[in-house]
Amino acid sequence: MRSFRMAGIVAIALVISGSIWSATQSQELPGVDKLRGVVAEILGKDPKQAEQQAQDRLTPPSQAVLQYSFAPLVKSAAPAVVNVYAERMVRQQSPFGGDPFFERFFGQQMPGRTRKQSALGSGVIVHSSGIIVTNNHVIDGADEIKVALADGREFPSRLLLKDERVDLAILKIDDSDAFASLGYSDSDRLEVGDLVLAIGNPFGVGQTVTSGIVSALARNGVGVSDFGFFIQTDAAINPGNSGGALLDMNGRLVGINTAIFSRSGGSNGIGFAIPANMVRAVVDAAMNGDDAFRRPYIGATFSTVTSDMAEALGLDRAAGAIVTAVVEGGPSDKGGLKVGDLVLSLNGLTVDHPDALGYRLATTGVGNIAELEVISRKKIRKVAIKLAPPRQRSPDMEARITGRNPFSGALLADLDPKLAEELHIQSNAKGVIVLDVERGSYASRYGIRPRDIVLEINGHQISRATDVVEIVKDKPRAWRFELDRNGNRLRQMVR
Repeated sequence: MRSFRMAGIVAIALVISGSIWSATQSQELPGVDKLRGVVAEILGKDPKQAEQQAQDRLTPPSQAVLQYSFAPLVKSAAPAVVNVYAERMVRQQSPFGGDPFFERFFGQQMPGRTRKQSALGSGVIVHSSGIIVTNNHVIDGADEIKVALADGREFPSRLLLKDERVDLAILKIDDSDAFASLGYSDSDRLEVGDLVLAIGNPFGVGQTVTSGIVSALARNGVGVSDFGFFIQTDAAINPGNSGGALLDMNGRLVGINTAIFSRSGGSNGIGFAIPANMVRAVVDAAMNGDDAFRRPYIGATFSTVTSDMAEALGLDRAAGAIVTAVVEGGPSDKGGLKVGDLVLSLNGLTVDHPDALGYRLATTGVGNIAELEVISRKKIRKVAIKLAPPRQRSPDMEARITGRNPFSGALLADLDPKLAEELHIQSNAKGVIVLDVERGSYASRYGIRPRDIVLEINGHQISRATDVVEIVKDKPRAWRFELDRNGNRLRQMVR
């Protein structure tokens, strides 16, 4: 039994030693010296003494330890977590919707009843002036947004900024009072296994606190938004917790709870939060008077590294973001980034996948320098890129199509490298892209979706949104058009 225990201690020491070596190489782990001391302590002690120390850690050393509580931390943080009530008026679908006879007299918008719909979520006050962060999906489409504080006071609020891709919205309470607020934690220093608390209003039962640990970092492919860099936690998160606070053990905001993985609708111990560094960037944009969060333009397209690529490059695992296209004259081209380069880190922070790179770029900010560590032709080099502002859209670059045609209700835009990068599309893509499709419109009925690229209509090559506007004016009897959807060419005919 003793030999098995000592083998376990040595194994732990070897794992920690490996972590130290890796951290020394990447210069990312702040506690290297502390870990090195732990290894020396374990390996330098007498085996019996080390075994006894390991056994002692299994039981609390005193009664006082058993009485440790999160209560002081919760008392200081809870007043800054609020309930968010969003109300919207919705029109119920008429039973005659889609009937050609009734549409002839009433048009596409059939008469129907309207009713008030309410949504409940949580929010966090991040500035004493009444700046609140919540999820975009909590307030999306709301006509009125109210905020209820932990002490029972209610205030109307106004929307300063929202971002669907990150699923964040910034609200403001207009009142002269100074409100309790939470400070930010540096979420890039968070590690798997760190203790966290989640505070919110699950199921509308009232403010609730749950505890857990950080289960994983840099999670992507969650499917709740285009954002792909979530903190995963096993702290119980349920419907109504959206927009609530994820706290570290210093009582600072480490993330905004936004989604759960569940088949039953309740918590299964897999919750996701938007990191505080991303939250801070969006809040700063709102407080600076911006009506939208600006993501920097890098002028390149990146793809996931496959296991075959990793093997060819001599990597132990498939990680990083590989460059698949570089826009001529763009920031990446000027910085010396090449197609085929593999990005490993940005400003010293690891990049595990393209979504992680997008997060790192967004939190670095427009106008700043992004120093990339890349593998280029099997050699490691550094590339410094000055991040450019996103494209400025002009009115003549977009068009909302109307009338009786297959594209009616679609918002189209000229596709250029900057817009392609914003939408995670290959930078060299050509054509006109669908940004939005109105619900119940002709475009929706004919299966046209956002992110579709319109290539051709009735034999005419489409290069600008205004091309579509001119073509629909002719009102042809039949429509033949081609779309690019996720790299697949689709052909359709409508009479």
